[in-house]
Amino acid sequence: MSSFTEYNNSKSFYTMAWISFVISFAGMAIGLVYLPMTLAARGFFGMAYLFSVSSCFTLAKVIRDQHEANKFINKIENAKTEKFLTENTSV
Repeated sequence: MSSFTEYNNSKSFYTMAWISFVISFAGMAIGLVYLPMTLAARGFFGMAYLFSVSSCFTLAKVIRDQHEANKFINKIENAKTEKFLTENTSV
């Protein structure tokens, strides 16, 4: 049977992703505080930013879940094909 390789991110890549998220989030928050506009406008931009961040997390999770489901389905299909080939071929 063929083996499936599992690709995992390194600890440094994981750390870099979180650090960049925190820096970008803090930068946006600081920018909103120092923007010369009304409180209502700041609130609107802040809510829009929070919504876009949460949407990005949700989209990444949905894409990952779909990828995992496809890997599982392909693993089953490959096992069926391998079984069929071993049963129906003579060496």
